[in-house]
Amino acid sequence: MASGVRPRVKVPKSASAGETITLKTLISHPMESGQRKDSSGNVIPRSIINRFTCEFNGQMVVDVTMEPAISTNPYFEFDATVPEAGEFKFTWYDDDGDVYEDTKAIAIG
Repeated sequence: MASGVRPRVKVPKSASAGETITLKTLISHPMESGQRKDSSGNVIPRSIINRFTCEFNGQMVVDVTMEPAISTNPYFEFDATVPEAGEFKFTWYDDDGDVYEDTKAIAIG
């Protein structure tokens, strides 16, 4: 497990039905590619977030597969249309099997 991993998301508190909103996500993660060596010459094992998903009320909004070249602390910004009040679920999948999640509700107003 990578240490200090912390997901952060920004979702508006409310929107109009059918409105397109911007979602922003950032996860603090070292993203080690598996190609570097430590001071003793040993290869540092690969440890990356290899997949990111976002769902709204159980429906997939975005599904991203990441490769070792992704930067440390990956940031995603994308738009989604909000048809109704509900909840966004953000999920990051780590190479070591760890899963990091965050949820944010949005109201129609």
